[in-house]
Amino acid sequence: MKTIVKQTTKLLLILLLISGGSQLWAQSNKDYFAVRGVVKDKITQKSLAYANISVQGTNIGTIANINGEFSVKIKDSLNAKSVEVSHLGYSTFVLPVKGENIKEITIYLSPKANLLDEITVYSLDPRALVEEAISKIKTNYSSTTDLLSGFYRETVRKRRSYITVSEAVVDIYKSPYTEGVEKDMLQIEKGRKLVSPKLDDTLMVKLLGGPNLSIFVDIVKNPDLILSMETLSNYKFYMEQSVVIDERPNYVVSFKPQVVLPYALYYGKLYIDKQNLAVSRTEFSLSMDDRNKAIQAILKRKPFSMRFKPEEISFLVTYKQRDGLTHLNYIRSEVRFKCDWKRRLFSTNYTIVSETVITGGKTDVVNKIPHRFAFSNNQSLSDNVINFFDKDFWEDYNIIEPDESLESAIGRLKKEEKR
Repeated sequence: MKTIVKQTTKLLLILLLISGGSQLWAQSNKDYFAVRGVVKDKITQKSLAYANISVQGTNIGTIANINGEFSVKIKDSLNAKSVEVSHLGYSTFVLPVKGENIKEITIYLSPKANLLDEITVYSLDPRALVEEAISKIKTNYSSTTDLLSGFYRETVRKRRSYITVSEAVVDIYKSPYTEGVEKDMLQIEKGRKLVSPKLDDTLMVKLLGGPNLSIFVDIVKNPDLILSMETLSNYKFYMEQSVVIDERPNYVVSFKPQVVLPYALYYGKLYIDKQNLAVSRTEFSLSMDDRNKAIQAILKRKPFSMRFKPEEISFLVTYKQRDGLTHLNYIRSEVRFKCDWKRRLFSTNYTIVSETVITGGKTDVVNKIPHRFAFSNNQSLSDNVINFFDKDFWEDYNIIEPDESLESAIGRLKKEEKR
């Protein structure tokens, strides 16, 4: 399948496209040690997907994959003492480290009881709570220019088979949260790809998205999506049962459209820290009440004789508290759609998943990314990275470990590419 992605600065909706990736346990450099394991629920023994892994006292970290598996590489120079493992609704686990590799460790997290008085929660005005959270953005988030490092992965599945896998290490230049996203930009440090060579896997569609997703779907910094005073009137808000995130109680406010506009709106949930009213997590999806509006929001181009039918367009954005401020941590986007052709009996299902995890960064001396190196809105990641065959490609970079199905898909695509 050949999937063409076109980035855009259009703020209405920023979606993802093509590829996604994988990674093996790299051992090429010796100036770091690594911790590798799996995160599970202590009671049910089930794996916990997307657990947050971070090195205490630093901004180094990663995310567990859908199987709960993770690996984090820690520079010896950091003199790190512990790794913190956390998940929505669970107590945080602190793992001591001694500068030596830890392999195949299982970390069990205990479910955390709600810490909020439900009577108090339900007496709150949810719209007023969201407005107050918006008013505190300038104090809860960075007021300086930051240069973040991250790992980006895209995958495309045709039915149940992966047909495109690509991934990259990225630098993200972020202006202060008191400003908009217009000055923010992203640069590809290194990347790789695998694309199915089968002609039947070619799909000539163009959707909004790509690596710049980490800029535009930062819902706190890009309030035009939902969190602006002007936009709030489009939604109805409700208080939900509270949760605990990283040992901190959070209000949960759900929202859904209450007006009809010429373009599609969202529904979802906002997680608001009780102590400082920072937005710590958000889950939202594009409304499918009018499929034509959804198509207008994400589809840029398709063959005339092909019918494009979106099924789901969803986002997850998480933030992490550190040094008295709240920082962008992880962004995930998923688009499910069907394509069929005139005079053909059956349609084909596609799923495109995009992930960005912030693995580090610096705030002291930050140089702006030159425009000639910034990832362009007209670029496709798969057109700007290399092939997928060096097992030590990532060296000491932190990544998202591939899950079992993705690992198998990578092996299959490698074999197809060699034929």
